[in-house]
Amino acid sequence: MALETSPRVRIRATGFVTLLVIFLWMPIFSLVLASFNASRFFRFPFDSWTTEWYEQATTATTPRVLLGTSVRMAIVVTIASTVLGFISAMAFAGHQWRGRRTFQRVILLPLFLPQTVLGLALLLWFNQLNIAPTWKTAAFAQTVWITPVVTVVIAIAIYGLDQEQRSAAYDLGASKLRTFAEITIPPLIPAIRSGALFAFILSWVNLSLSTYTTGADASIPEWIQAKALGGYTPLVPSIGVLSFVLPAVTVGGILLLTQLVRAARHVNASILKSDSMQQRTDALKGPSN
Repeated sequence: MALETSPRVRIRATGFVTLLVIFLWMPIFSLVLASFNASRFFRFPFDSWTTEWYEQATTATTPRVLLGTSVRMAIVVTIASTVLGFISAMAFAGHQWRGRRTFQRVILLPLFLPQTVLGLALLLWFNQLNIAPTWKTAAFAQTVWITPVVTVVIAIAIYGLDQEQRSAAYDLGASKLRTFAEITIPPLIPAIRSGALFAFILSWVNLSLSTYTTGADASIPEWIQAKALGGYTPLVPSIGVLSFVLPAVTVGGILLLTQLVRAARHVNASILKSDSMQQRTDALKGPSN
């Protein structure tokens, strides 16, 4: 039963939530304002407004190179982390075996290491192996740190699976592969999708690991930090805004696609249910004279 609240309480709650949203989004709003400033330094109110910096951000060579590097790293890290995270989660959450808890601790250990320490350790390891740092080494480093995050997300869903369904499938003669594909995987799809989104976003905004392992292949967060420390222009916040919009549009598009797929499945299920009920009705009526 829902609790009734007085109008005064609702007004206070609405005001508090509004102030909280303004407080959280004010830095982003300031970043957007700075990207339209015609002068080099951020001062408000502006003397004049311009979209020149967005034109440079979309046409200049440097932003395209930065975007390409960040996108490549994010895609590689997302695929690798999702695959490895799913396998790891199935290993310690889906099965009982000796050494399972030790394996779980080893997999989750990178989460407890500061990214700067992990990045430095990986850089020293790459140097020992005579591997030149590039965006590929940065993708490897990010995968080491992000895979445990994806593992935890998927493992939570695996713990919630109904094990009796798998047992029933085995009793009915289903093979392990068919049971895995038709019983285990479908309930885990939302968790796998969430883990992949986490991996993409964490890779996209990663700075600490990238600073140590990208070498000459700078990512967008690295470039923004370098220009904010020296050589600042409003091109920096404009690229920052675009780097915020791109993952937001990506996540929004995936969520919209998910909703469309669910709606289509619901419609198909309704049609099949209606056809089945019609067939049963026709069967009960018997053949027409």
